[in-house]
Amino acid sequence: MRRYAFLFMLACVMCVIACKTSFAQAVPGDSSSQQHAFNNAVILYHTSIGEQSPLYNGPEYFFYDPTIKGNAYFMEINAFTPGSVYYDGLYYTGVPMLYDLYSDEVAVLLYNHYSKFSLIKYRVKSFDFLDHHFVNIDADTINNGSGIKSGYYDELYNGKTEVLVKHSKSVQTNTGGTAASERYYNASRDFYIRKNKVYYNVSSQGSLIDVFKDKKKELQQYVKANQIRFRRDPEEAMVKVATYYDHLTN
Repeated sequence: MRRYAFLFMLACVMCVIACKTSFAQAVPGDSSSQQHAFNNAVILYHTSIGEQSPLYNGPEYFFYDPTIKGNAYFMEINAFTPGSVYYDGLYYTGVPMLYDLYSDEVAVLLYNHYSKFSLIKYRVKSFDFLDHHFVNIDADTINNGSGIKSGYYDELYNGKTEVLVKHSKSVQTNTGGTAASERYYNASRDFYIRKNKVYYNVSSQGSLIDVFKDKKKELQQYVKANQIRFRRDPEEAMVKVATYYDHLTN
C-alpha cells in the first residue's frame, strides 16, 4: 500500500512539474501561482514518504560530550529549529535542523522527532537558517588565491560583488589558574569578498578598501562620511562598502 501511495505522489509531482514547464512558456505572467502549486506538491510528496525522503540519506548525527562548556552550534541554538535547504536539486522547507560549526555540518531531525542525520555536504547547494542564507563553496572549483576553504558560508550580500562570513568553532582547553582544566567551544569568524570571481580574505578596514582599490578614493570618503568602522562591526562595514562599490561601478 505504501508503495502505491509513493508512486501516486510521485506521479502528482511529475504532473505538476510538467504543467509548470508548459504553463511557464504559455502564460509567463502567472509564474507565482504555478510556483506556489509546485512547492505545495513537493511538500506533500515529502511528507507522504516520511523517512524515505532523499533528505534523510546521510550518516546518523550524534551530539557532543555535554561536559564541554558552551555548544557547537550557530548562534548558540542547540535545539532543532525549522529551516530550508536546497538539497540534491530539490528545495525543502520547514526542515528541523541544526548548524554544527565545529564539524561544519547541517543536522536534520527525522519525522519521528528522534533520529538525527547529517546532510551529505556535496549535495547541499544552500540553506536558510535563523534568518541567514548559507551557500556551499567547493574550493576546488574556484579561483582560490585567498586560501578560502570548502564549506558553508554565511552570504550577507550578493550583488556584483559578494560578502561572505565563515563561522566556525573549535574546542579549547583552559588550564590557567588553580581551577581544574575545562574544555570549551571557542567561536571565530573569517571574512571574504568575492570580486570578479576571485575571493579575497578581509581582516581589517585597510584590507577591505584594498579589495576595491580601483575606487579607493571614493570609498575612503564614503567610509569617513558614514563613520564606518570595520573593527566595530565587520559584517556591517563589508556590506556597506561592497554595496556602495557596486553602486559606483554600475
